[in-house]
Amino acid sequence: MVDREKYNILFDVESPSDIREFDTKQLKLLCAEIREYMVDVVSEVGGHFGGGLGTVELTVALHKVFNTPEDSIVWDTGHQAYPHKIITGRRDKLNTIRQFKGLSGFLKRSESEYDDFGAGHATTSISAAVGIAEGAKQLGIDRSVVAVIGDGAMTGGMAYEAMNNAGVQQSNVIVVLNDNQMSIAPNVWQISNYFTEIIAHPEYNKFKGAIWELTGKLDNFGDRLRKVAGRLNTGIKSIVTPGMLFEALGFRYFGPVNGHNIKKLVELFEHIKPLTGPILVHVYTEKGKGYKPAEDDAPRFHGVAPFDKITGETVKNKNTAASYTEIFGKALLKIAKENSKVVGITAAMPDGTGLKYLQEEFPERYYDVGIAEEHAVTFAAGLATKGIVPVVSIYSTFLQRAYDQIFHDVSLQNLHVVFALDRAGLVGADGPTHHGVFDLTFLRMLPKMVIMAPKDEAELRNMLYTATEYKEGPIALRYPRGSALGVEVKENFEILPIGKGEILREGKDIAILAVGNMVRFASEAAEQLATVGIFAEVVNMRFVKPIDKKLLDKVSEKFEKIITVEENSIVGGFGSGVLEYFADKGYRNNILRLGLPDSYVEHGTQDQLYKMLKIDADGIVESVKRFLSK
Repeated sequence: MVDREKYNILFDVESPSDIREFDTKQLKLLCAEIREYMVDVVSEVGGHFGGGLGTVELTVALHKVFNTPEDSIVWDTGHQAYPHKIITGRRDKLNTIRQFKGLSGFLKRSESEYDDFGAGHATTSISAAVGIAEGAKQLGIDRSVVAVIGDGAMTGGMAYEAMNNAGVQQSNVIVVLNDNQMSIAPNVWQISNYFTEIIAHPEYNKFKGAIWELTGKLDNFGDRLRKVAGRLNTGIKSIVTPGMLFEALGFRYFGPVNGHNIKKLVELFEHIKPLTGPILVHVYTEKGKGYKPAEDDAPRFHGVAPFDKITGETVKNKNTAASYTEIFGKALLKIAKENSKVVGITAAMPDGTGLKYLQEEFPERYYDVGIAEEHAVTFAAGLATKGIVPVVSIYSTFLQRAYDQIFHDVSLQNLHVVFALDRAGLVGADGPTHHGVFDLTFLRMLPKMVIMAPKDEAELRNMLYTATEYKEGPIALRYPRGSALGVEVKENFEILPIGKGEILREGKDIAILAVGNMVRFASEAAEQLATVGIFAEVVNMRFVKPIDKKLLDKVSEKFEKIITVEENSIVGGFGSGVLEYFADKGYRNNILRLGLPDSYVEHGTQDQLYKMLKIDADGIVESVKRFLSK
């Protein structure tokens, strides 16, 4: 529980209008208390953390100067928007963030009128802000529109597409580049390196400081000289500083600015607010600012489980089994040691995808392309044309961003690219923007694509090895978030026959065809059903494409009623593939499909969501009993 007594000003702020009369001293106090409150709450419930600590002053300054919600602030992804939630009426609900029926961990239009645009994936804020600004122009409404985007998100091409369009349209949009040289992992944005080198260069700062010191001694004449020097400084800045890039795109550039100086931020935004046309404000911040453990280890504190707020140590999870991500990463490293043509590709997620193991041992065979999934896929396609075996490890939800590249550059050319889809299925607290529940559907329709899903960690390792050895074209494997099952893992790998499933449990009353993570629930359900005299056959299908037709033929002959279970949208997924095959063959079995409904699933723990959607063991048992009783 939060001790409200230790806060002097935070609990007086119910909306941004409450801070618009605050003086600098009050604003500084508010910023300090927002940080303290974030530490208090997030240490108890977990959440995205470091980014928000770095944007406290920026958030307060924006809401003080701009008349939100009439003016719009569009945040990129929402990782850094916890302070925004705190001062826009959601402070007392912050302890529910990312929990079932609680606040979203991202921006959500239905949650607050201050959330102008929903976001969970990076690099969208500028495009959305340009659309909002042009919409206001179409309606004849005078409003300010601000897009806040991190330097990590600026590795995505969509940001530059939006800026180019804004420059052409001369849209009235202010882009705030929150530059902390960090996205989730250390940044791979080359322009960020350029920023740092130029702004920190002693000759540039010596020149700038000397002119200001000299002209400050010359009274009125000095003021006129300062104006000339300012124009000169702008001219130099356009050649040797970040202004060159952004001004070439049609933006007026201001910065870089200390993003933790609330007084200067407020003054700058007040000066900029009346201006028209595209503007870019370059703000330097520190991820994890104000909380030393987060300052010292920004990647770990990007998103955290509950932790000890004094030491920063994470509260230990009782489950000691390795995660699927770790198992994948270590298996890939072992495969890479045996096959020199195997390389790994990530889109700014070396830790999150497990590629850090490959990075540490074979840095020359590891590629981090930044938040640029489209490039990652086509880059992999290029590698594949030269006989390299690229393993593209991307979260299922983020692979959606590269769909055209999967189709046009990989599948159409029948190139051997391995897609390793982490966080497939329900991911839990990150909610609908991050649930990986459409990959079976959008990959299954592509010709030549092979799709696998392991039932456990042993099968994951063998599927990865199978994928790297497969020579016929593109191949994908998807696996869930979280801890594996703890089954025995053999040292050596085994190649699995493409398109072949396995019967795990013989039965006589009904067949349960499951794929991937759902196999464990199907097996548990069969155990429960056996205690009441219902004997279910459990089949681990393994492959969604090509589907095991011979096995389906046998199941069709043996059982009148069949249930399919998948952790994917019910539309176009594994169950649909079974139905299509049965229809084509003229089979008349009764088939019940279990999976995710044709709607977006909210956030909560994975177990809560499995239960709610009735795809856990108890839900399968209930469905079997009801199905058999009809």
